[in-house]
Amino acid sequence: MQLTTETVRTAVAAALDEDQAADDVTTRWSVPEALEVEATMIAKQAGRVAGLTAVQEVYAAVDPTVTVRPAVADGDPVVPGQPLAWISGSARSIITGERVALNFAQRMSGIATLTSAFVAAIGTHPVALLDTRKTAPGLRAMDKYAVSCGGGTNHRLDLSAMVLLKENHLAAAGGVLPAVRRVRDGMAAEGNDIAIEVEVTTAEEARDALDCRVEWILLDNMPVDLMARIVEWRNTSGSATRLEASGNISVDTIADVAATGVDAISVGALTHSPTALDISLLVTRNHASSSPVIAS
Repeated sequence: MQLTTETVRTAVAAALDEDQAADDVTTRWSVPEALEVEATMIAKQAGRVAGLTAVQEVYAAVDPTVTVRPAVADGDPVVPGQPLAWISGSARSIITGERVALNFAQRMSGIATLTSAFVAAIGTHPVALLDTRKTAPGLRAMDKYAVSCGGGTNHRLDLSAMVLLKENHLAAAGGVLPAVRRVRDGMAAEGNDIAIEVEVTTAEEARDALDCRVEWILLDNMPVDLMARIVEWRNTSGSATRLEASGNISVDTIADVAATGVDAISVGALTHSPTALDISLLVTRNHASSSPVIAS
């Protein structure tokens, strides 16, 4: 997905407000007001970059006179020691904004890096890697954008994007068949028509969902042999229903799942458990200085 300027600005404004960036007493009292510096944002480990647009927006909000020049683009692979961006301007402004800028860059690059590892593990199998709604509150668009930077595909953005009948929906509605029937009745009554996906955990539920000819079936926490059998049922029936696998799938197991013939695999860990990419901001006191300081 692509981030809108308004989405990034809203997330950045909330983060700067949380950090009380307008009242950075440490920087205001310790750094000379007129001091101008240059700084470099540097990758300290290999990975995939995301969030440079957020870094630019952080400094645009803190001080529009600060210049941010990206050295790479979102989605690019990087190695340790590689510059990600060059930043120049007021020392006070750069130091005040550095933590929020790094928070965005580190989290989003961590998501992109983890996503790219899953994509690589899928290999040549024609399977889409999907994200989920298991995102940081208030940062869903940023998290999902980072997934796309890592080569993943965005699943539904929110509850209005499609119908996804999960375990509790099915329990409350009385099973797959009545749940799908009620959804279609509701869509007809409201004059709406969007895709339906049904989460199933058993072969019987999968059969029922195939009979309903829904657009998607989510195979949740199934052994690969059962997934392969359901793929075969789908293929021999001539159904256009697409199959998504999910549930505790790791980098080590995703290739086996992809080999079953499913169309997509969703991994919640992409956004609920990423490890931040190690990134630093190195500030040089002036153009002649040879003693950079690591801002943390």
